[in-house]
Amino acid sequence: MTKKTGHIESCDCEVIHEEIVSQVREKMPAEETLYDLAELFKVFGDTTRIRILWALDESEMCVCDIAALLNMTQSAISHQLRVLKQANLVKFRREGKIVYYSLDDEHVRQIFDQGLIHINEKR
Repeated sequence: MTKKTGHIESCDCEVIHEEIVSQVREKMPAEETLYDLAELFKVFGDTTRIRILWALDESEMCVCDIAALLNMTQSAISHQLRVLKQANLVKFRREGKIVYYSLDDEHVRQIFDQGLIHINEKR
């Protein structure tokens, strides 16, 4: 991973552009919505969950398959799937005794894919 170093540029004055501030304030989502968004992005902050999402972006899979793919215990995978399910990022369907997991919807795939595009274009 490449690290970029440098300082943050800031203004040398204290002029407030009231019109811009007002326009942005009017469009800013409610505090609760921004909190929920931050919580959603926290879920993406775990490498194991990212690996699971990547696998489910490729194919619907059961816990056993994901555990084998990631060389982890089924218990560990189940725990992470529970977190992903609570965040509405994955869904499941039951077929007999087997439970298959997949990405919840196309939005999840888009978030994941956009993140990968962003990372890969900066390399």
